[in-house]
Amino acid sequence: MNPNTKRGGLFGDRIILQTPVENRSIIEPIALYPPCPVDLSSKSEYALLALLELSPHYASGEPLQIRQIASQQNIPDRYLEQLLATLRRAGLVKSQRGARGGYLLARDPWKITLYDVVSCIEGFEPQPDPAQGTDTPEARVIRNVWGEVRQAAEGVLQKCTLQDLVEKRNAQQQVDIMYYI
Repeated sequence: MNPNTKRGGLFGDRIILQTPVENRSIIEPIALYPPCPVDLSSKSEYALLALLELSPHYASGEPLQIRQIASQQNIPDRYLEQLLATLRRAGLVKSQRGARGGYLLARDPWKITLYDVVSCIEGFEPQPDPAQGTDTPEARVIRNVWGEVRQAAEGVLQKCTLQDLVEKRNAQQQVDIMYYI
């Protein structure tokens, strides 16, 4: 395991390791489940982390600057800047100019689904089907099953909101505090 890389994702069982050199967290998957065929990309994970950072500030209308979000979530500034620009164009965040400027959620966290975020970042354009030219019973069965997988994944993303993630994060933080007592 290379301590300079971040592996894993926002969802699923994870363990956190501290590197001795930089004292930074490394997220490692626990080997309880096989790899998922529908994984969350780093790009989408960073976008969700940024939105989670913005969520508590929605009610107050207090914007956060890119460097604040980046340092809290360990996201490279330039990369975060590109992600926030994409999210702004999609109407998920808004920017505020000036000395006290930054980024805010454009709407309530409970009105932003994970599907909104991931489809904005990933595009969710239909992928060319490698077996499309093949019209055998086996190819049709594979396409049908993969279609069901995609529908199930999209259903979960459409059902889960940013507010749901905030609540799960807060519950997890409470559990983590219990370990330090």
